Amino acid sequence: MKKSTKTYFIVLTIVMMTCMEVVSQEKPNVILIMADDLGYETLGAYGGTSYLTPNLDRLAEQGMRFDHCFATPLCTPSRVQIMTGKYNNRNYIGFGLLDPSEKTFGHYMQEAGYKTYIAGKWQLLGNQHQQKLAGNKIGTTPEKAGFDDYCLWQMDKLGSRYKDPTISSKKLGTQILSGKYGPDVFMENITSFMEENRDSPFFIYYPMVLTHDPFVPTPINKGFQDFDSKSKINDPKYFGEMVSYMDMIVGRIVDKTDDLGIRENTLILFVGDNGTDRDVSSMVRGTLLKGNKGYTTDAGTHVPLIANWKGKIDPKTVNDNLIDFTDFLPTLLECSGLKENKIMSLDGQSFYGQLLGNNSLARDWIFCHYDPNWGNFKANRYVQNKKWKLYETGEFYNLEQDILEQIPLQIADLSEESATILKQFREVLSRYK
Repeated sequence: MKKSTKTYFIVLTIVMMTCMEVVSQEKPNVILIMADDLGYETLGAYGGTSYLTPNLDRLAEQGMRFDHCFATPLCTPSRVQIMTGKYNNRNYIGFGLLDPSEKTFGHYMQEAGYKTYIAGKWQLLGNQHQQKLAGNKIGTTPEKAGFDDYCLWQMDKLGSRYKDPTISSKKLGTQILSGKYGPDVFMENITSFMEENRDSPFFIYYPMVLTHDPFVPTPINKGFQDFDSKSKINDPKYFGEMVSYMDMIVGRIVDKTDDLGIRENTLILFVGDNGTDRDVSSMVRGTLLKGNKGYTTDAGTHVPLIANWKGKIDPKTVNDNLIDFTDFLPTLLECSGLKENKIMSLDGQSFYGQLLGNNSLARDWIFCHYDPNWGNFKANRYVQNKKWKLYETGEFYNLEQDILEQIPLQIADLSEESATILKQFREVLSRYK
């Protein structure tokens, strides 16, 4: 081979390797934050007036607010769904458990070249009671679920999630951190991970412990130092300051992306895992709304979703499309450059294009299989869009006229429009049997 030809191939190889490196470096970081027991009505960005949420309101103002995101009514079903991109009829094995055979967004992001980290609430390995309820099935650990590192509450022991928290980490095992506040510990570990991996693409999943009960004082409360973490206090009067503290934590994480100079290359997603606790009522757009966690009404399933990506997502964007929790994994795949295939067998639909202004692919309906095998919650399956909702048991509602689902429509009296929707929804339900 001539010298000039060899030189050409050497130069070409260097150029190709350089291009591959640039492409790799341009993969956006992703931070997915999921609040615990937080309906849409709690945030100012959605018209809520009971609590102060300036950081999340600003995140929505500078990015995209989704007005029709729906979760399942309870935490574990939502967590399993968002992590696997599948409806619960296919992979839910029991409350507090994640099927160890399932691939999660952690696995896929690792395959796409991301460093993966999880902090906050785990609750997917299961305690003895949860495992027994599930027919002696066992859940999984964060390492086996696709996370390189972690800092978690309720991995192998319960303990406090707030003051004097019981925290499990990969480096230190499980410890009680006396005098610490759980959400602060998670936030500090997340920002440390960001610092260590600022030059490589990272995926952070932060399933928060806030704002789940017990409703107790936070560090912004003057009585926090004297508060006994072993007490049985659970008073909804503390819910407001818990919401504010959650908002402050989100603000600090966002500020860290600015400090590290990575804000423009970081997609930040914030969502709630289900509706607000039933002991909490909040003002939204002049109406008092009672939370309905655990139940399949709008107040139990309608959650906030905010997306922020500076320079990519247009500010002050309001997205009116339907989103459900199976949609997050396909969105992360598209964001990371990893192609979805049939072997993945996902139920969701990517909303990545919608983030960038392309609304050509949007859902016509969402499906929910809800059978938590926990507490006294009633199992049910339903299909809905923004206006109509059909339960497998036959109840059919016009949500615009009856958001509390108090009076089912009479099938014999349906209009042509509603009869057409009813037929379509029945076909969807039969498809998922």
